Amino acid sequence: MELEGKKVVIPVETLYNEFEFWYPYYRLKEAGAEVVVVGSGSAQEYTAKSGLPVKVDTSADQISAADFDGIVIPGGYAPDHMRRYPSMVNLVKDIFEQGKVVAAICHAGWMLASADIVKGRKLTSFFAIKDDLIHAGANWVDEEVVVDGNLVTSRKPDDLPAFMRAVISSLQG
Repeated sequence: MELEGKKVVIPVETLYNEFEFWYPYYRLKEAGAEVVVVGSGSAQEYTAKSGLPVKVDTSADQISAADFDGIVIPGGYAPDHMRRYPSMVNLVKDIFEQGKVVAAICHAGWMLASADIVKGRKLTSFFAIKDDLIHAGANWVDEEVVVDGNLVTSRKPDDLPAFMRAVISSLQG
């Protein structure tokens, strides 16, 4: 159990990508981490693009970044909804500024841009939001997984195995 004693946030909102939520969720639990599903506060349950539901444990305004070792942000269209809530954006920013792991896959790069944490950082994302990240100051590359300090990013569901290996390695320190 390589992540025994670690506590990780997975934020969620409507239209999340089911693969990018559930794969990290179960992989982190398998590694021994405590996983806390955090919503924006707009609902107690959110549905994926496919309609698959997920219930939240709490909302972003009810927790503190200080209590967590990292955050894994799934993509889909959920990040566009997440960034409408200051508490969700501030959670990402606070975890990042505390030097803890911030991991984002696919469209989750929108949350990184909204948290204003990408300037000068090397990262990747789904190609459709490349311009958004470049305009926010990121050094965007088209690679399966990119680790730049405490920031871990990947492009799409096919990258999930490499993404989660990098996330787990980063959480181990």
